Amino acid sequence: MNLNAILLSLAGLMVCSATRAQEATPQHKDSLNTIIDEYYQLNVKVFQVGSTVADIDKVFSLFTDDFEYVHPKYGGTYSRQDLYNGYVRNQKNGGYDGSVTDVKVLRRIAGLNAVVTEKIFVTREGDETPQMALFEFRDGKISRIKEYW
Repeated sequence: MNLNAILLSLAGLMVCSATRAQEATPQHKDSLNTIIDEYYQLNVKVFQVGSTVADIDKVFSLFTDDFEYVHPKYGGTYSRQDLYNGYVRNQKNGGYDGSVTDVKVLRRIAGLNAVVTEKIFVTREGDETPQMALFEFRDGKISRIKEYW
């Protein structure tokens, strides 16, 4: 076998190995779903009367530094800081009144560094309208959330 053939074979092996390493394994999908579950649980806590800025900080600890929140229906794209300021403002203005009592995730589709959820915010009033969200991840943190409701 000549040197070119050996190098081509090695290059092929490296590409195959890299591709396999990039696949969304069951463990990878589980880790993403765990982060989403934590995100929703922490939000339910924030939405209660008596929640604190420390509770908001716990939510934001799940995000990358350059995190973006995208909601086309409600204003477009928000930076991490814009969203944080909105959470704090809503809390100070009494917007978190305990009307949201839980979040139920009905369906998930997990892929490589992304998960789509169909979820319901459970409210005291019984409003249970399904909503869709796309979570994107980088380095074990949420880098972008896109809401489609």
